[in-house]
Amino acid sequence: MVKDFLPICRQDMEARGWDQVDFAYVIGDAYVDHPSFGHAIISRMLEAGGYRVGIISQPDWKDKESINVFGRPRLGFLISGGNMDSMVNHYTVSKKRRHNDAYTPGGVFGKRPDYATVVYGNLIRQTYKDVPVIIGGIEASLRRLGHYDYWSDSIKRSILLDSGADLLLYGMGEHSIIEMADALNSGLSIKDLTFIRGTVYKAKSPENVYDGITLPDFDTIRQDKKAYASSFYTQYTNTDPYSGKPLIEKYNDHLYVIQNPAAWPLTTEEMDRVYSLNYMRTYHPSYEADGGVPAISEVKFSLVSNRGCFGGCSFCALTFHQGRIIQARSHESIINEARQLVWEPDFKGYIHDVGGPTANFRYPACKKQEKYGVCPNKQCLFPKPCENLRADHTDYRKLLKELREIPGVKKVFIRSGIRFDYLLADKDDKFLEELCRYHVSGQLKVAPEHISDNVLRLMGKPQNSVYRKFVQKYTSMNERLGLKQYLVPYLMSSHPGSTLKDAVALAEYLRDLGYMPQQVQDFYPTPSTLSTCMYYTGYDPRTMEKVYVPKDPHEKAMQRALIQYKNPKNYDLVAEALRRTGRTDLIGYDKKCLIRPKRGHGQDNFGGFDHGASGRQNGKDVQHPKGKKKTIRNVHKKKDSQKRR
Repeated sequence: MVKDFLPICRQDMEARGWDQVDFAYVIGDAYVDHPSFGHAIISRMLEAGGYRVGIISQPDWKDKESINVFGRPRLGFLISGGNMDSMVNHYTVSKKRRHNDAYTPGGVFGKRPDYATVVYGNLIRQTYKDVPVIIGGIEASLRRLGHYDYWSDSIKRSILLDSGADLLLYGMGEHSIIEMADALNSGLSIKDLTFIRGTVYKAKSPENVYDGITLPDFDTIRQDKKAYASSFYTQYTNTDPYSGKPLIEKYNDHLYVIQNPAAWPLTTEEMDRVYSLNYMRTYHPSYEADGGVPAISEVKFSLVSNRGCFGGCSFCALTFHQGRIIQARSHESIINEARQLVWEPDFKGYIHDVGGPTANFRYPACKKQEKYGVCPNKQCLFPKPCENLRADHTDYRKLLKELREIPGVKKVFIRSGIRFDYLLADKDDKFLEELCRYHVSGQLKVAPEHISDNVLRLMGKPQNSVYRKFVQKYTSMNERLGLKQYLVPYLMSSHPGSTLKDAVALAEYLRDLGYMPQQVQDFYPTPSTLSTCMYYTGYDPRTMEKVYVPKDPHEKAMQRALIQYKNPKNYDLVAEALRRTGRTDLIGYDKKCLIRPKRGHGQDNFGGFDHGASGRQNGKDVQHPKGKKKTIRNVHKKKDSQKRR
């Protein structure tokens, strides 16, 4: 088979000698044939299975002819909204329109609609009433049952219903896409495909569902927040392929949405096959005139070594999408891909990342998971590492060493995130030593997220004392190695449970650390996470305890400002937050203060954001007798004016 891009137009299709495609694949992203893009994996899997696939990238959703590029497909239409949920792609957490789209040629914004999967599905149905329509990708996966939608502030129906599709594939989809294609190719009707793992389908009755769990019906979860929280947690605890049960959601007496158990995790051999398919490893050449597709720059020289995550962060949707069981590629597969990178014309010797959702996970958390799956109601690392946890970096260290030794590779970075609590659980410090010695370039990004133990508990993150222990070990290791390397902590504001007092405590922590983050992430309620459920309902679905939720935009602005309290633009917000929490002791000239008093309040401000009673002005330290800073420049000006008088 000649290695080439898949057809994007009828001319490409005919050049291959095809008179029809088996599947027309409608995608919300630009066509990038790289295994970091879901549409690339799915299309190449189908190709390897002997199916003809044509790509319809970012069709004009206002023109129904835009999906008619290849005519009527033999087996059906596939739809993916893109590598991101289209609403996250379009809007900031404050619901403001973004200005660019990294998954579009030239980074141009506006080439896909809001709720892209729904719009594409209805666009197809305008022309093709009876052709099977199958939806998948992250947008469909996380909206597969009744779900809270942040942008409309409402409970939405399963995306399967709103899109007009016949079948929904959730998760990564390699197994289910081939099972579905083979079933349709054998002559089965799409309405009969009720048996495939990792799929969601419609039914008039649940009577044929074996051993299923009936969720609260849609009308109930729309009206009762406690019922929604209960329903969501049932879904959350049924994502495992070993222990998960079919889930039944009723919409009316003749319409049910049924979720089958998750697809089986890929074996190492299957993972290797997925990443060895005929990818072109870049964007389609038709985008060159527009400047290419920006998103490729983040992944072009990175290596995926695993998928899945047993970290269990409440604000992360990985449990719902990829699952908690780690699936990993072999060393040989990863090394072979790295050797391909070396021959890329623009490769400079630097592998940007070797990892996955969590870089230092290389196999399931414990032996039991390989046979029985994950524990439905227990986490592997939270609230503390399970006694059955296998904390061992030996295999990952060996892989990294093999990559470092490839001719042409100068440096191998780790950028996809280290679970520091998992690192600490490993009694052997060799990984930490090699991480600092070989795989960090001045700064290591980590995600403590907050310092309040109550907030961390709701986040599913380890206590702050664990992060402090990691900081000490990381600092000591770098000192021992004679290296000056720092930690860059990711922090989140306004997560459910976070009060203004918690935000002030975080600001004090940053003050003592001598660090102000350049970026802060406000909590973003994306579909199908535990944290989003807390945000909407005000309950922790794991315990049904009430949770404080900061929703007022002004309070959220104050929480964010406190994390960046040194920024002069944040002064008024920080001052208001300190007054509201009774912490005006942090407004003053003491070194423990966050901000200075403003002019006109009985004391001079002198810039407002220098800290302590003494400061540096014009390169020299100046201490005012009453504890106020004055600049040398101002002192000289005062003397000169006196001489003139």
